[in-house]
Order: sequence, then C-alpha cells, then structure tokens
Amino acid sequence: MYQIFSLLDTALYIYSFGLIIYIFMSWFPGARESAFGSFLTKICEPYLEPFRKIIPPLGMIDLSPIVAILVLHLARTGIWELYRFIAF
Repeated sequence: MYQIFSLLDTALYIYSFGLIIYIFMSWFPGARESAFGSFLTKICEPYLEPFRKIIPPLGMIDLSPIVAILVLHLARTGIWELYRFIAF
C-alpha cells in the first residue's frame, strides 16, 4: 500500500516541476514551440484551463498557475494524510 501512495506522491511532485518549467518557458520566446514545449503544453494546459476560467489574469500576470501548484501541494499532503488514516 505504501508503494502506491509513494508512486502517486512522486508523480504529483514531478508534475509540479513540469508546471514550473512550463511557466518559466513563457518567459522565453519560441520555447513553447519546441518539441519539449509542445509536450509540456499537452500535459499542463488541460490542468491549468479550469484555474484560468476561475481566476482572471491581473493585467499581464496570470496567477492561476500558482493556485494550480498550491492545489497539487495540498493533494500531495492529503495523500499522506489518507495513508496515515488507512494504515493506522
């Protein structure tokens, strides 16, 4: 059971870093048009889209990725709380 929770936690951790890389790629022109940028767009945009619908951008600043990463962090914390509840 521990391995399943650990694998899920690791996947969310890696996805969080993928989101951070995707966000930083917006600072470099043409970075999202590369093969790696296209891959991250396919993975990250479906997750970010609901947050962008709820949280409007403030001028040129989009706060929705910050909230999305916070939700992933809370999910990782919740996974381990659930594991503690089930295991003990």
